[in-house]
Amino acid sequence: MGSIAVDDATLSRPPFKVLVVGGSYGGLSAALNLQDICSGRAARCGPDAKKAALDGTSAAHDGPQFAVDITVVDERDGFYHLIGTPLAFADESYAEKCWVKYEDVPALQQSPNNIRILRGSVQSIDQERKIAKVLGSENGPGPIELKYDYLIAAAGLRRVFPVVPQSLLRKQFLFEAGDHIQAATANRHGVAVVGGGAVGIEMAAELKLVCPDLKVTLIHSRDKLLSAEPLPEEVKDRSLELVHEAGVEVLMSHRVDRTEEFVDNGHKAYKVYFTNGHTLIADSVIMAISRSVPSTTFLPRDVLNEEGYVKIQPSLHFPSESPNSDDHLAIGDLVKWSGIKRCGGAMHMGYLAANNIHMRMKQAVSGTEPTYLELDEIPPMIGLAVGKKAVAYWPTNGVSSGEDVNKLFFGDDLGFDICWNHLRLGGYDVVKA
Repeated sequence: MGSIAVDDATLSRPPFKVLVVGGSYGGLSAALNLQDICSGRAARCGPDAKKAALDGTSAAHDGPQFAVDITVVDERDGFYHLIGTPLAFADESYAEKCWVKYEDVPALQQSPNNIRILRGSVQSIDQERKIAKVLGSENGPGPIELKYDYLIAAAGLRRVFPVVPQSLLRKQFLFEAGDHIQAATANRHGVAVVGGGAVGIEMAAELKLVCPDLKVTLIHSRDKLLSAEPLPEEVKDRSLELVHEAGVEVLMSHRVDRTEEFVDNGHKAYKVYFTNGHTLIADSVIMAISRSVPSTTFLPRDVLNEEGYVKIQPSLHFPSESPNSDDHLAIGDLVKWSGIKRCGGAMHMGYLAANNIHMRMKQAVSGTEPTYLELDEIPPMIGLAVGKKAVAYWPTNGVSSGEDVNKLFFGDDLGFDICWNHLRLGGYDVVKA
């Protein structure tokens, strides 16, 4: 590990140990922003660093610096751009881009390099003793115990294939994506995408964009797309219009009863039966219905609600009645909070968590009473890519759509470069053009 500059007050104590469970948007944001603050730089996702980047200047953090060892535990071997899944399962060249092994992420290799990535999964934590049991491929068959001073739970949600890939290694993922693309683009009877939520819409539209001659049918059981989201009717209606404009056929109010596999002229095919008596033949059936489950089985039951989400305080800390609550934080999709779950929200929470842990470090060293940053209530908002166009809704700006909206929210790669640059994964002072 590299060394960092520290205040005299910290020279006599060992580094603070921080355990981050999850290496996606929220987890990497928390780890990298905390590294910035503890080494005297402005947090990369904070307003000071953003202003400095616009001005072409450098920004510092005026708080005390601390020696810190950060361990990020994740089951995957790299950063996976979850938002890009619909395109990754339609375009093999994009699949190559959207999964970057941690060892190839420059920000995780830079000095000060006090971030260690551990491939594995946290089995349980002892909140009172501040010890985590970690099972990982690098540690042999049995779990190891990791002691920590502060813990950030950022493990996200468990989602089914093909909403997210099931592979844990980049090499396996590329085979997984390739097999899926080959099956989905046979181009005899076309592909059926079941589920008119955000994932289903984007998956159907990206397949049609990459393979214009492919027949793509989006199937939804309700009379409105995005029916599960608390969004204005205008957003749902405009989304349907964009899906049609993208060339995707749409079956609304069609609930799948069952699918049957059969052989058609030597090729595998499927017959889809609907509860209204209709049927459809397809070469591939993609179930884009996300049965999401919080990845929180490693946490004490009393910090979770009945659905398994973490009951956080506005400061992102565990419930105040739980042991050492000020030393345990949760961020991202696994928390119970308002708003539609988005990667932007997860990265913002990571920035807040980094600041609040730094406050706890100050308190531990100097006795200063912490002043925590707090998470505001998040109103429903969305940015949805539909082929070459996108629809967006923000309460303050209303509904907008078009190719310019797609460029603004997603760039040319379903937001990969936008997220990469926001987290400065190419390096603190490096931003992709």
